[in-house]
Amino acid sequence: MSVALRERREELELVAAEAERARAGSGRLVLLRGATGTGRTALLEAAAEQAEAAGMRVLRARCSPDQTSVPFGAVFQLLAHGPGFDSAAGEELDPPGTPPHRGRSARLWHLLRSYADDAPLLVAVDDVHLADESSRRWLVEAVRRIDRLPVLLVVTERSQYDIDPPADGLAHTLSPALVRTRTVAPLSAGSAAELVRSALGRPVPAEWVDDCVRAGAGSPLLLRALLDDLGGSAPEVAPAALPDSCAALYPGSYAAAVSWWLDSAGPTTTEVARALAALEVAGDEDGEADKKGEDGDGDGEGGRGGHADADAGLLARTAGADPARVPGWLTAMTGLGLLRPGPGGRPRYAHPLLRDAVLSSWPGALRQAAHQRAAEAMLRRGDRAEAVAGQLLRSAPVGEAWATGVLLDAADMAVRDDRSDDALAFLRRVLDEPMPAARRSVVLTELGSLEYATVRSTAGIPRLAEAVRLPGLPRDRVRAAVALGTALARRGEARTAIDVLRGLESEHLTGHPDLVRTVQTASALLSDHDPGIRQEVYRWLRETAERSPRLVGTAGQALLVRYESTAGLTSAASAMRRIRALLAQPADPLAEGFLLGTAAAVAQWADQLDEAERLVRRGLTGQRPSLLHPMHLALQNVRVDIAAARGAYAELLAEPGALSPAPGRPDPANAQAHALIALVETGRTEEATRLADGFDLQNPHNSWELNRFLYARGVLRAATGDPAGALGDFLECGRHQSARDVVSPVVTPWRTASAECHLALGRPRQALALAEEELRLATVWNTPRVLGRALRVLGTATGGRRGLELTDRAVRVLRQEADGASAGTPDATPDATLDAAPEEAYDDGGGIVAPGGEPVDTELIPALIAQGRRLTAVGERARARESLREAAERAERLGAVRMRATAEAALREGGARRAATARTGSGSLTASERRIAELAAQSRTNMEIAELLHLARRTVETHLTSAYRKLGIRRRAELGAALTDAGPRSGPPGPGTGPDRDR
Repeated sequence: MSVALRERREELELVAAEAERARAGSGRLVLLRGATGTGRTALLEAAAEQAEAAGMRVLRARCSPDQTSVPFGAVFQLLAHGPGFDSAAGEELDPPGTPPHRGRSARLWHLLRSYADDAPLLVAVDDVHLADESSRRWLVEAVRRIDRLPVLLVVTERSQYDIDPPADGLAHTLSPALVRTRTVAPLSAGSAAELVRSALGRPVPAEWVDDCVRAGAGSPLLLRALLDDLGGSAPEVAPAALPDSCAALYPGSYAAAVSWWLDSAGPTTTEVARALAALEVAGDEDGEADKKGEDGDGDGEGGRGGHADADAGLLARTAGADPARVPGWLTAMTGLGLLRPGPGGRPRYAHPLLRDAVLSSWPGALRQAAHQRAAEAMLRRGDRAEAVAGQLLRSAPVGEAWATGVLLDAADMAVRDDRSDDALAFLRRVLDEPMPAARRSVVLTELGSLEYATVRSTAGIPRLAEAVRLPGLPRDRVRAAVALGTALARRGEARTAIDVLRGLESEHLTGHPDLVRTVQTASALLSDHDPGIRQEVYRWLRETAERSPRLVGTAGQALLVRYESTAGLTSAASAMRRIRALLAQPADPLAEGFLLGTAAAVAQWADQLDEAERLVRRGLTGQRPSLLHPMHLALQNVRVDIAAARGAYAELLAEPGALSPAPGRPDPANAQAHALIALVETGRTEEATRLADGFDLQNPHNSWELNRFLYARGVLRAATGDPAGALGDFLECGRHQSARDVVSPVVTPWRTASAECHLALGRPRQALALAEEELRLATVWNTPRVLGRALRVLGTATGGRRGLELTDRAVRVLRQEADGASAGTPDATPDATLDAAPEEAYDDGGGIVAPGGEPVDTELIPALIAQGRRLTAVGERARARESLREAAERAERLGAVRMRATAEAALREGGARRAATARTGSGSLTASERRIAELAAQSRTNMEIAELLHLARRTVETHLTSAYRKLGIRRRAELGAALTDAGPRSGPPGPGTGPDRDR
């Protein structure tokens, strides 16, 4: 059976029964009604063939729009081939006043009767809704007379809900007794699927068949055209989706069929159908905004589309249609299968291919105009800015202020939600709207910043350069110049970056000393990318600060503190006193980010991790992430440095992009360097090797990040048995740092790492020299972390009883912090003690007491291992086992697999059978896990914790998952009790344990 005659048995049986009745002398009208494309014509032809087979004579007529102006055109088609037609039809119209029984209508009726006298008739009229008015009146009169004649009149009529109300149907004035009406329904899904399979003649994937059924929408017309286009192109083995675009179909029968369906519906319905398709496309491309609307977070009438009545109203305004008719049309099209309920109950086309076919013949200018009307309508009804802007993305320039405002508001929301791609689209589109040069400069600054920051686009720098050239407010010009300088410096063009800032300072900032200071501070920070320029800039900064500190401002003075900290010229206590004094002074808003970022870095080096974290949060909160700024990356780097200092390996590995080179960014970043070390420490050396090999360091940009990555790669090589390769990386890191006057071990302890490599290579003299120099510099800075590390390595290099004394002192210095003796009380120690002389590092009295900070297990664990090995070497095995077991336990709590394995290996070497490690219970939590678990126990949601600690939400979830596992719990409500339980719980958590993602 053909496509059009599937599921049409009842209709054919009805016609057959009525034909039998007509042959007995009692005729009637059978009206076959249905929507466009449901196969009315094929059904009528089948009925005619059935009647001819039963001995009836068939008279046929097919109406068309071209014949609506020809009187009796349809009747002439019916009777044209019979005897007497010419005289009955006549050549002239009836003159006015002709009696009905003598006019042309009467003659044609008598002619029909004469045909019926010869044989029973089946009069088949297709598309009677297109018949001329004279023929329609004649057919209605014929129906009233054939009840006693052997004549069956079978008529097809389009019956579909259109936006423009249709004319009355043929049977509108007829008695129901004279008419048998049958509505031709769309094909069922099962029948359509069977047709697809039989047409292709081979097994095809169910997903593919379902796609065809949805694209066919139950219409024999569309399904047949689709199958014609597909031919034999269905996949034979692997499932494949039907294309979403008509451009992928050949020869185009499907698109032509959809176009014919639209033409049949009329121009107003066509506009509504196209407007719906256009709004749906916009909704798909703005999926995040749609999701917010569905979740109830949007504005207006349910976000983008809202409820069905809101959708209908928007659709009506977009298409310029009668709003009272659109809801009915949506309901009718859903009933026919052309539309289906989508998210939130919104009507959508049954398949993207159908939607594309509706849009394919729409001229671009008309489509853009529809999107503009949609934007205006959505704005009036109070939709979110992003939803309105989504329509403006697809419209031509509006040229009105409201469009500019909406696009900028939408870009701002996208930036706040960390959706850079959406923000880029809105900002690029807003440039098409007219705006003053000053405002265009601001937009270009943000757009260029985003383009550079997201994909390192070559378009970013030219946009920033244009922003600098345009006239504008001095502050805006400074922002543009700082953004351009940041981009240039990161590309290795530090000299050009400094020239841009100096040019702005000399030409446009006269009378703005605060802005001049900001530009100078930015220049100093950007000079870090080039050692030569850095020395030049900091020399000027130091000389200026000596003459007049006010000329460099608080941010500039903070940079000098940072410089002295890394150059080994000051202690941590002195640096923090100066930093806190600078933070207490009023700061210009434009320079505050520089001050906070610099202060956070110094606080982190000084082991004041909580204070550093607070400064990072303040700094990032004050930064607009869409504006390229050197301190934004610096603050993010400090945040990662803090996590590394705490040994928060899970947090480091959860950093976005930490485990792979970023596209378009060949050089390693700070987060990737720390992730490399985190992989090593957690025993994932194969992953670490893949990450390290992902970077080509043959010709990298000279940067802080490169130094950190060289150090991290050295750690990896040392851990995988390549001390010579590791030594090369550590020494190269040291050369890069020394070229910048960075000699203090606060940034990367390359000397101690190199000393350990020399020891592994059998070179104790070189190791000792490096370790002694490290201790000298560490004593100047005077914090537990650097002191303990330097003492440990020097003790290992020294050996013997003297080496044991040094490692004992390292443990004492670090244990003071690890045991929390002065945690959180940075000013508890007298200043005189903080500035202890270098020689005191060797005193047995333990005179070195560093500023209070957080636990430093990352350094205490290796110190305990070194102490245990020294004790084993001198025969004090009992004390050695205590130190090594403590190291193993602390490593277990920290998740430091490598250090734990090292401690246990040392225990075995010393004769111990096994290490007693705490794998569960509150004591096994890392510092980060405990901090997050305690906040969760206070009923804070994961998102609140993430915002409070300035972490990614998935990082919070990772830590909570680990905490739940260690605590043996399943729910957040159990956290409070579990955290107070010092020992391990009775058993591990069951299935489903997780970080309460719904919270």
